[in-house]
Amino acid sequence: MPYAAITYRVKPGHEDEIADIFAGFQRVDTPDFAGDDGAAAGLLLGTAVFIKDDIMVRVIHYEGDFAAIARHMAKQRGVHLIEDQLAPYLQEQRDTSDEAGFGRYFRDATMRCISQLSVQTHPAGR
Repeated sequence: MPYAAITYRVKPGHEDEIADIFAGFQRVDTPDFAGDDGAAAGLLLGTAVFIKDDIMVRVIHYEGDFAAIARHMAKQRGVHLIEDQLAPYLQEQRDTSDEAGFGRYFRDATMRCISQLSVQTHPAGR
């Protein structure tokens, strides 16, 4: 089950304000997401958000088609509320108001994965 990481460049010194924003995050309406054709494309297993100085990273644990996650998240009310509240703390503004803009940011901000290890891939098995 893969992980992905999305970066945000934030203004340093606002870690507590940003933590407060995420404390009120409205979760997605369903962890199941669909592809372009409407068929099941995967499942969001979990997320975590980390912040240090001017870097914030959202880690997404999922199974399925990663590209479909952006479309799913772009439709979530809670995501747009967070985006609006984060705007004053971002170093660079971006347009995530529609699915295309959100997808573009999602793709551009995704970190390159260089390693993913899990108990399922451990040589000792489980």
